Amino acid sequence: MAAIADTRPRRTRNLTRIIAPVIVIAWLLVAVFGPAIAPYDPAAIQDADLFEGFSAKFLLGTDYFGRDMLSRIIAGTRQTLGIALVATSLAVTTGLMLGLAASAIGGFFDAALSRFLDALISIPSKMFGLVVVAAFGSSVPVLILTLAIIYVPGCYRIVRSVAVNVAALDFVVAARARGEGTFYIMTREILPNMVSPVLADFGLRFIYVVLLLSSLSFLGLGVQPPQADWGSLVRENISGLAYGAPAVVLPALAIASLTIAVNLSIDAFFSGRVREGVH
Repeated sequence: MAAIADTRPRRTRNLTRIIAPVIVIAWLLVAVFGPAIAPYDPAAIQDADLFEGFSAKFLLGTDYFGRDMLSRIIAGTRQTLGIALVATSLAVTTGLMLGLAASAIGGFFDAALSRFLDALISIPSKMFGLVVVAAFGSSVPVLILTLAIIYVPGCYRIVRSVAVNVAALDFVVAARARGEGTFYIMTREILPNMVSPVLADFGLRFIYVVLLLSSLSFLGLGVQPPQADWGSLVRENISGLAYGAPAVVLPALAIASLTIAVNLSIDAFFSGRVREGVH
Protein backbone atom coordinates (compact mmCIF):
# COMPACT_ATOMS: atom_id res chain seq x y z
CA MET A 1 0.00 0.00 0.00
CA ALA A 2 2.84 2.36 0.77
CA ALA A 3 4.32 1.85 -2.68
CA ILE A 4 0.97 2.64 -4.33
CA ALA A 5 0.55 5.78 -2.24
CA ASP A 6 4.01 6.98 -3.24
CA THR A 7 3.49 6.49 -6.97
CA ARG A 8 0.19 8.34 -7.26
CA PRO A 9 1.57 11.88 -6.79
CA ARG A 10 4.25 11.18 -9.40
CA ARG A 11 1.68 9.93 -11.87
CA THR A 12 -0.51 12.94 -11.20
CA ARG A 13 2.39 15.32 -11.81
CA ASN A 14 3.31 13.55 -15.04
CA LEU A 15 -0.31 13.71 -16.21
CA THR A 16 -0.44 17.41 -15.36
CA ARG A 17 2.76 18.05 -17.32
CA ILE A 18 1.03 16.63 -20.41
CA ILE A 19 -2.60 17.74 -20.18
CA ALA A 20 -2.21 21.33 -18.96
CA PRO A 21 0.27 22.45 -21.67
CA VAL A 22 -1.84 20.70 -24.32
CA ILE A 23 -4.86 22.79 -23.27
CA VAL A 24 -2.82 26.00 -23.36
CA ILE A 25 -1.36 25.17 -26.78
CA ALA A 26 -4.82 24.26 -28.07
CA TRP A 27 -6.22 27.66 -27.09
CA LEU A 28 -3.23 29.40 -28.66
CA LEU A 29 -3.83 27.52 -31.90
CA VAL A 30 -7.50 28.49 -31.81
CA ALA A 31 -6.48 32.13 -31.36
CA VAL A 32 -4.09 31.99 -34.32
CA PHE A 33 -6.17 29.95 -36.75
CA GLY A 34 -9.62 30.89 -35.47
CA PRO A 35 -11.00 32.61 -38.60
CA ALA A 36 -10.02 29.60 -40.71
CA ILE A 37 -11.71 27.00 -38.51
CA ALA A 38 -14.85 28.89 -37.45
CA PRO A 39 -17.87 27.17 -39.06
CA TYR A 40 -19.88 30.42 -39.43
CA ASP A 41 -19.39 34.16 -39.46
CA PRO A 42 -19.28 35.06 -35.74
CA ALA A 43 -21.36 38.22 -36.30
CA ALA A 44 -23.94 36.66 -38.66
CA ILE A 45 -27.39 35.85 -37.31
CA GLN A 46 -28.27 32.29 -38.30
CA ASP A 47 -31.68 30.92 -39.13
CA ALA A 48 -32.07 29.36 -35.71
CA ASP A 49 -33.88 29.75 -32.40
CA LEU A 50 -32.41 31.95 -29.70
CA PHE A 51 -30.42 30.07 -27.08
CA GLU A 52 -30.66 26.85 -29.05
CA GLY A 53 -28.99 23.84 -27.45
CA PHE A 54 -26.37 21.52 -28.86
CA SER A 55 -27.14 20.17 -32.32
CA ALA A 56 -25.42 18.77 -35.40
CA LYS A 57 -25.72 22.15 -37.14
CA PHE A 58 -24.68 24.26 -34.14
CA LEU A 59 -22.29 22.16 -32.06
CA LEU A 60 -22.33 24.54 -29.09
CA GLY A 61 -25.77 26.01 -29.68
CA THR A 62 -26.66 29.63 -30.41
CA ASP A 63 -26.62 32.87 -28.43
CA TYR A 64 -29.26 35.47 -27.63
CA PHE A 65 -29.23 36.70 -31.27
CA GLY A 66 -29.26 33.27 -32.85
CA ARG A 67 -25.54 33.40 -33.74
CA ASP A 68 -23.37 30.29 -33.71
CA MET A 69 -21.81 30.01 -30.25
CA LEU A 70 -18.81 27.97 -31.39
CA SER A 71 -17.84 30.67 -33.90
CA ARG A 72 -18.34 33.37 -31.25
CA ILE A 73 -16.09 31.58 -28.75
CA ILE A 74 -13.42 31.03 -31.42
CA ALA A 75 -13.52 34.73 -32.34
CA GLY A 76 -13.42 35.72 -28.66
CA THR A 77 -10.35 33.56 -28.12
CA ARG A 78 -8.23 35.76 -30.37
CA GLN A 79 -9.39 38.91 -28.57
CA THR A 80 -8.90 37.51 -25.06
CA LEU A 81 -5.54 35.85 -25.61
CA GLY A 82 -4.21 38.57 -27.92
CA ILE A 83 -4.95 41.45 -25.54
CA ALA A 84 -3.79 39.45 -22.52
CA LEU A 85 -0.50 38.37 -24.11
CA VAL A 86 0.40 41.87 -25.32
CA ALA A 87 -0.55 43.50 -22.01
CA THR A 88 1.31 40.87 -19.97
CA SER A 89 4.42 41.13 -22.16
CA LEU A 90 4.40 44.91 -21.80
CA ALA A 91 3.89 44.75 -18.03
CA VAL A 92 6.56 42.10 -17.43
CA THR A 93 9.11 43.76 -19.73
CA THR A 94 8.62 47.14 -18.06
CA GLY A 95 8.70 45.65 -14.57
CA LEU A 96 11.79 43.62 -15.47
CA MET A 97 13.73 46.63 -16.74
CA LEU A 98 12.74 48.79 -13.76
CA GLY A 99 13.50 46.02 -11.26
CA LEU A 100 16.91 45.34 -12.77
CA ALA A 101 17.74 49.03 -12.84
CA ALA A 102 16.66 49.49 -9.21
CA SER A 103 18.78 46.54 -8.04
CA ALA A 104 21.84 47.59 -10.03
CA ILE A 105 21.69 51.34 -9.30
CA GLY A 106 20.24 51.25 -5.79
CA GLY A 107 20.28 54.33 -3.56
CA PHE A 108 17.79 57.15 -4.11
CA PHE A 109 16.65 55.81 -7.48
CA ASP A 110 15.66 52.47 -5.95
CA ALA A 111 13.88 54.08 -3.01
CA ALA A 112 11.97 56.67 -5.06
CA LEU A 113 10.88 54.18 -7.73
CA SER A 114 9.80 51.64 -5.12
CA ARG A 115 7.70 54.18 -3.20
CA PHE A 116 6.00 55.40 -6.40
CA LEU A 117 5.09 51.90 -7.55
CA ASP A 118 3.97 50.97 -4.02
CA ALA A 119 1.53 53.87 -4.19
CA LEU A 120 0.32 52.73 -7.61
CA ILE A 121 -0.19 49.13 -6.51
CA SER A 122 -2.30 50.29 -3.55
CA ILE A 123 -5.06 51.34 -5.97
CA PRO A 124 -7.54 48.47 -6.49
CA SER A 125 -7.02 47.06 -9.97
CA LYS A 126 -10.68 46.96 -10.99
CA MET A 127 -11.27 50.51 -9.74
CA PHE A 128 -8.23 51.78 -11.66
CA GLY A 129 -9.34 49.96 -14.78
CA LEU A 130 -12.90 51.28 -14.54
CA VAL A 131 -11.72 54.88 -14.10
CA VAL A 132 -9.21 54.79 -16.98
CA VAL A 133 -11.50 52.99 -19.43
CA ALA A 134 -14.44 55.22 -18.54
CA ALA A 135 -12.30 58.33 -19.06
CA PHE A 136 -10.47 57.38 -22.28
CA GLY A 137 -12.85 54.92 -23.90
CA SER A 138 -12.79 51.17 -24.33
CA SER A 139 -10.55 50.73 -27.35
CA VAL A 140 -8.11 47.85 -27.57
CA PRO A 141 -4.97 50.06 -27.16
CA VAL A 142 -6.46 51.66 -24.04
CA LEU A 143 -7.29 48.25 -22.60
CA ILE A 144 -3.76 46.99 -23.26
CA LEU A 145 -2.08 50.02 -21.69
CA THR A 146 -4.44 49.99 -18.72
CA LEU A 147 -3.87 46.32 -17.99
CA ALA A 148 -0.11 46.73 -18.39
CA ILE A 149 0.05 49.70 -16.02
CA ILE A 150 -1.99 47.85 -13.41
CA TYR A 151 0.45 44.92 -13.30
CA VAL A 152 3.78 46.71 -13.72
CA PRO A 153 4.17 47.33 -9.94
CA GLY A 154 3.63 43.67 -9.12
CA CYS A 155 6.15 42.58 -11.74
CA TYR A 156 8.61 45.16 -10.46
CA ARG A 157 8.36 43.94 -6.87
CA ILE A 158 8.96 40.31 -7.86
CA VAL A 159 11.90 41.16 -10.12
CA ARG A 160 13.48 43.55 -7.64
CA SER A 161 13.23 41.09 -4.74
CA VAL A 162 15.02 38.41 -6.76
CA ALA A 163 17.49 40.80 -8.40
CA VAL A 164 18.57 42.37 -5.09
CA ASN A 165 19.52 38.92 -3.77
CA VAL A 166 21.44 38.12 -6.94
CA ALA A 167 23.16 41.51 -6.92
CA ALA A 168 24.63 40.74 -3.49
CA LEU A 169 26.37 37.57 -4.68
CA ASP A 170 30.12 37.36 -5.15
CA PHE A 171 30.19 37.21 -8.96
CA VAL A 172 28.22 40.48 -9.19
CA VAL A 173 30.51 42.13 -6.64
CA ALA A 174 33.46 40.95 -8.71
CA ALA A 175 31.92 42.43 -11.85
CA ARG A 176 31.55 45.79 -10.09
CA ALA A 177 35.17 45.56 -8.94
CA ARG A 178 36.26 44.97 -12.56
CA GLY A 179 34.57 48.25 -13.45
CA GLU A 180 31.69 46.80 -15.45
CA GLY A 181 28.90 49.21 -16.27
CA THR A 182 25.36 49.12 -14.89
CA PHE A 183 23.82 47.81 -18.12
CA TYR A 184 26.35 44.98 -18.32
CA ILE A 185 25.68 43.96 -14.73
CA MET A 186 21.91 44.06 -15.32
CA THR A 187 21.89 42.01 -18.51
CA ARG A 188 24.93 39.70 -18.17
CA GLU A 189 25.23 39.06 -14.44
CA ILE A 190 21.80 39.45 -12.83
CA LEU A 191 19.23 38.66 -15.54
CA PRO A 192 20.51 35.16 -16.56
CA ASN A 193 20.23 34.04 -12.93
CA MET A 194 16.55 34.91 -12.53
CA VAL A 195 14.98 33.51 -15.70
CA SER A 196 12.81 30.90 -14.00
CA PRO A 197 11.13 33.26 -11.50
CA VAL A 198 10.47 35.79 -14.27
CA LEU A 199 8.89 33.17 -16.54
CA ALA A 200 6.77 31.85 -13.69
CA ASP A 201 5.64 35.38 -12.87
CA PHE A 202 4.81 35.96 -16.55
CA GLY A 203 2.43 33.02 -16.50
CA LEU A 204 0.74 34.17 -13.31
CA ARG A 205 0.40 37.74 -14.59
CA PHE A 206 -1.17 36.38 -17.76
CA ILE A 207 -3.83 34.67 -15.65
CA TYR A 208 -4.51 37.89 -13.73
CA VAL A 209 -4.80 39.87 -16.95
CA VAL A 210 -7.24 37.38 -18.49
CA LEU A 211 -9.44 37.49 -15.40
CA LEU A 212 -9.35 41.29 -15.13
CA LEU A 213 -10.03 41.73 -18.84
CA SER A 214 -12.97 39.34 -18.59
CA SER A 215 -14.27 41.26 -15.58
CA LEU A 216 -14.10 44.59 -17.42
CA SER A 217 -15.80 43.07 -20.45
CA PHE A 218 -18.53 41.59 -18.26
CA LEU A 219 -19.15 45.10 -16.90
CA GLY A 220 -19.39 46.46 -20.46
CA LEU A 221 -16.04 48.30 -20.38
CA GLY A 222 -13.91 45.75 -22.21
CA VAL A 223 -14.01 44.67 -25.83
CA GLN A 224 -16.95 46.36 -27.53
CA PRO A 225 -19.42 44.99 -30.13
CA PRO A 226 -19.31 43.80 -32.84
CA GLN A 227 -16.06 42.29 -31.53
CA ALA A 228 -16.27 40.02 -28.51
CA ASP A 229 -14.07 38.35 -25.95
CA TRP A 230 -14.96 35.66 -23.44
CA GLY A 231 -16.05 38.10 -20.75
CA SER A 232 -18.41 39.98 -23.05
CA LEU A 233 -19.88 36.68 -24.27
CA VAL A 234 -20.88 35.86 -20.70
CA ARG A 235 -22.46 39.31 -20.29
CA GLU A 236 -24.34 39.13 -23.59
CA ASN A 237 -25.90 35.77 -22.80
CA ILE A 238 -26.55 36.20 -19.09
CA SER A 239 -30.31 36.20 -19.71
CA GLY A 240 -30.00 32.63 -20.94
CA LEU A 241 -29.54 31.42 -17.37
CA ALA A 242 -33.32 31.37 -16.99
CA TYR A 243 -33.55 28.93 -19.92
CA GLY A 244 -30.56 26.78 -19.01
CA ALA A 245 -28.82 27.84 -22.22
CA PRO A 246 -25.22 26.62 -22.69
CA ALA A 247 -24.31 29.99 -24.23
CA VAL A 248 -23.69 31.40 -20.73
CA VAL A 249 -21.69 28.52 -19.33
CA LEU A 250 -19.38 27.85 -22.29
CA PRO A 251 -17.42 31.16 -22.27
CA ALA A 252 -17.02 30.85 -18.51
CA LEU A 253 -15.69 27.32 -18.95
CA ALA A 254 -13.25 28.63 -21.57
CA ILE A 255 -11.90 31.20 -19.10
CA ALA A 256 -11.63 28.58 -16.36
CA SER A 257 -9.93 25.99 -18.57
CA LEU A 258 -7.29 28.46 -19.80
CA THR A 259 -6.44 29.96 -16.41
CA ILE A 260 -6.33 26.58 -14.63
CA ALA A 261 -4.22 25.04 -17.39
CA VAL A 262 -1.72 27.91 -17.31
CA ASN A 263 -1.53 27.71 -13.52
CA LEU A 264 -0.92 23.94 -13.57
CA SER A 265 1.69 24.32 -16.31
CA ILE A 266 3.58 26.87 -14.23
CA ASP A 267 3.40 24.65 -11.17
CA ALA A 268 4.60 21.62 -13.13
CA PHE A 269 7.53 23.25 -14.93
CA PHE A 270 8.73 26.14 -12.75
CA SER A 271 7.85 25.52 -9.10
CA GLY A 272 10.92 23.41 -8.39
CA ARG A 273 13.26 25.79 -10.18
CA VAL A 274 11.82 28.83 -8.40
CA ARG A 275 12.26 27.13 -5.01
CA GLU A 276 15.87 26.34 -5.86
CA GLY A 277 16.52 30.06 -6.39
CA VAL A 278 19.61 31.13 -8.27
CA HIS A 279 21.28 28.41 -10.30
